[in-house]
Amino acid sequence: MKQFNQRSYKVEEALQKLMHFCAYRDRSQQEVEDKLEGMRMIPEAKEKIIISLMQEGFLNEERFARNFVRGKFRIKKWGRIKITQELKKRGISSPIIKLGLSEINESDYRESLYELAGKQSEKIKESNSFKKKKKLADHLLRKGYESHLVFDCVNDLTD
Repeated sequence: MKQFNQRSYKVEEALQKLMHFCAYRDRSQQEVEDKLEGMRMIPEAKEKIIISLMQEGFLNEERFARNFVRGKFRIKKWGRIKITQELKKRGISSPIIKLGLSEINESDYRESLYELAGKQSEKIKESNSFKKKKKLADHLLRKGYESHLVFDCVNDLTD
C-alpha cells in the first residue's frame, strides 16, 4: 500500500506560498483554487486566502485575461475562438473574456491571419488545389480563427 505524505499548511504559510505562485505569472482564480485543493486546505481557509490575494493584487482575473489574450495572440497566433475556449476552460466569466479580447486590434488580427496562412500555405505540399485549400483552412480553423475570415483568406491566397 502506498502512503501519501501530504504536508498540512497553516493559513499564513499557504498564503505566502500562493503569493509566490501568483507572482511568478498571472493566475486565474480556478488555478489558485486547484492549488489550494492540492494543499488540502479547508474551505474557510481557501476563501480567506483568495480574498487576501485579491486585496493585495496578486489575483486579478481581468489582468489575467488581458495578459493571456495578448500572449496567446502575439506569440502562439491563436484566434479569438481558441482563446475564448481556453479562458472558459480556466473558469473566466464571459464579460471578463470580452474585456480580454478587446486587447486584439482588428487590423493586427487580420494581418496575423494572413501571415499565418502564407507561412502554412508554403509548407503544404499538395498538387490538388482543392485539397491544399482544405488543409490550409483546417489549420487556420484549428488555430481558432473565425470561419468566414478563414475562407476569405484562403480564397485570397489561392486565387
